[in-house]
Amino acid sequence: MIETADRTYPAPDGHEISTDPARLDRALVHHWLSTDAYWALGRDRERQERAIDGSLNFGVYETTSGRQVGYARVVTDHATFGWLCDVYIDRAARGRGLGAALAAAVRDHLAPSGLRRIMLATEDAHGVYERVGFRRITDPEKWMALAVTEAAAAGPGAEHHTPAVDSELAP
Repeated sequence: MIETADRTYPAPDGHEISTDPARLDRALVHHWLSTDAYWALGRDRERQERAIDGSLNFGVYETTSGRQVGYARVVTDHATFGWLCDVYIDRAARGRGLGAALAAAVRDHLAPSGLRRIMLATEDAHGVYERVGFRRITDPEKWMALAVTEAAAAGPGAEHHTPAVDSELAP
């Protein structure tokens, strides 16, 4: 496992962004994603815990109270590729530039690794990511995805495996 130093980045409107996993409110992150994020609705807590444990995590916090108001994670090898996913800003904190600040912190944190590409998928936030340098894929015909059903994702002993398009193509 690659260890990176915990970092803190400034964010607008009395907030900061941290990569310190000990600061994450895991229950809150699970609640946000499993109840209000179209790509992760119904995600169970155990799966979310595994996702957090296997990722580079970013939390957005109010500087005065320390209350968490945002989250993102990156699945990466720290050498060639990163997948930015599960980006979420609490509904009450939206409209303050925190999403763009979070994406910028991810970009800046990963810059020393020299990744060739950081990818993400979004249904409705293209402008947020474009403000910090992300661009739409110009060659989508090169990209493919393997999505599996819940039965296949369950692992050995699952009834059968039927590849299917899943709403959650991200790791």
